[in-house]
Amino acid sequence: MQHDTPLIATIVAGLGLAFVLGAVAQRLRIPPLVGYLLAGVAVGPFTPGYVADQALATELAEIGVILLMFGVGLHFSLNDLLSVRAIALPGAVVQIVVASLMGLGLALFMGWTIGAGLVFGLALSVASTVVLLRAMQERRLMETERGRIAVGWLIVEDLAMVLALVLLPTLAGMQGTNSNTLTADPLASWLGMGLGGVLLLTIAKVGVFVGIMLIVGRRVIPWILHYIAHTGSRELFRLAVLAIALTVAFGSAKLFGVSLALGAFFAGMILSESALSQRAAQETLPLRDAFAVLFFVSVGMLFNPASLLREPWPLLATLFIIIVGKSVAAFLIVLAFRHPVGTALTISASLAQIGEFSFILAELGVKLNLLPTAGRDLILAGAILTIMLNPLIFAAVDWLSRRLERAPGRGGVDVFGSDAKAGQVAAPAKSSAAPEATRLTGHTILVGHGRVGSIVADALKKSSQPFLIIEDADDIIAKLRESNVETIVGNAARSDVLKSANLGGARYLLIAIPEAFEAGQIVQQARAANPGIQIIARAHSDAEVEHLRSHGADLIIMGEREIALGIIHNLFEWQARRPAAQA
Repeated sequence: MQHDTPLIATIVAGLGLAFVLGAVAQRLRIPPLVGYLLAGVAVGPFTPGYVADQALATELAEIGVILLMFGVGLHFSLNDLLSVRAIALPGAVVQIVVASLMGLGLALFMGWTIGAGLVFGLALSVASTVVLLRAMQERRLMETERGRIAVGWLIVEDLAMVLALVLLPTLAGMQGTNSNTLTADPLASWLGMGLGGVLLLTIAKVGVFVGIMLIVGRRVIPWILHYIAHTGSRELFRLAVLAIALTVAFGSAKLFGVSLALGAFFAGMILSESALSQRAAQETLPLRDAFAVLFFVSVGMLFNPASLLREPWPLLATLFIIIVGKSVAAFLIVLAFRHPVGTALTISASLAQIGEFSFILAELGVKLNLLPTAGRDLILAGAILTIMLNPLIFAAVDWLSRRLERAPGRGGVDVFGSDAKAGQVAAPAKSSAAPEATRLTGHTILVGHGRVGSIVADALKKSSQPFLIIEDADDIIAKLRESNVETIVGNAARSDVLKSANLGGARYLLIAIPEAFEAGQIVQQARAANPGIQIIARAHSDAEVEHLRSHGADLIIMGEREIALGIIHNLFEWQARRPAAQA
């Protein structure tokens, strides 16, 4: 019996091909997201072979954007947002205006209308949420000042695009274009509001949404999660987190006209004040990663490779506006606010691409007969190419940063500045350079500082043994460095991170992370670098024990087995003492 399953087929084709091409890209030392984009091109309508359902892929990608922004909100407090308002608000507005004017100029040069130019310029002015956040997270910048500025900048851009999406139908009506298929805000239409009225109404609705989230959401959302957490059901807790993120995002879009991403961000930010925020972030991480991959696949499906040959010069001009025009504008704006060059470089590189809001604006512009289809093709091609080029732009920024940092004659001036506030330790920024090597010898290397690793670390401190910790969680790293504990930042499965821990001179390697696959890679590299090192690892099953032993671990402790042995030991001790007590 045959079944029509476009949803399953789209997910299987998208994730399956993304996995294959992502692995190939990783092997070639290219960012995996390039493989994800090419997977989208392969299953898109413009290449031969299987064609996935484009509408379904786009909706699945929206879930990824929601979960990603929810996760960002979990690590971003209201105080963080307010702390960067002085630069994020004017900076984003000025950058949008500059990019929009450049896009308008290119559109007029190509003979388009002013309305088409405005839509085209706005689409080129807004950066992709997913790409920007991925870049920040990969470089461990989310907890730094430049990371907060980038996220704040992104939120202002999203708010500006929400206003633009509401105002475009009104603009189309004023220009006399055929916009019967789409109307402006129903309430604004019923009240007969003009352009100014629609703008005020939209701002009022966004304000009401923010007010409800700060007053009601701040009490209700944490209360719901605390109640579910006390039931002891991990499955129900995970479901509650996902339900809150998706419901708030969808409700905010339908009731207040706020974007799905912005609604999810505020839900996460409200929940960040709860003690359960870290657990909520961990529970949503696998789904966030999977749906983020589908986002890149859906973007690739929109791209027609023939557009590269059909209109090369307009495409090059579009890329110039996105990569050079926006970046230079952002760089100068950040410097004008007296922030360090390093912050200006990071922000400008982060914004040198366009994404999901650009697609929405382009599609709406075409439906309203404001934007020609050639404009939509340029926007899509510009998005695909700038997303692919963005990792290279960041690599160039990393290279330039290192050159400036080593440049003589700086006169003691801190070119890059400090991302930490007074008395605080900033989360380190990740670059392509290897971590700084330790000077310890005869020491213990502890991988992971979670629930297990923190107990082991406390014991090592009390024994006064030399040790260091390898960790990749920003909040944990900051606390360890405040406590003057030597910490190497990064994933211990990476050879350069392990090399920095001086495996050859270490006596013991303690692996406290629960992921047996990564632990096996660590054990294998450690045994090859130092055959005499003694290795203790943890496991959760007999299969994991065998896996770690086969890679060279000396001792594997399985948590469940140790708990069972502890219970049996204490039971027998009680039974042995009971007759004596009765006698």
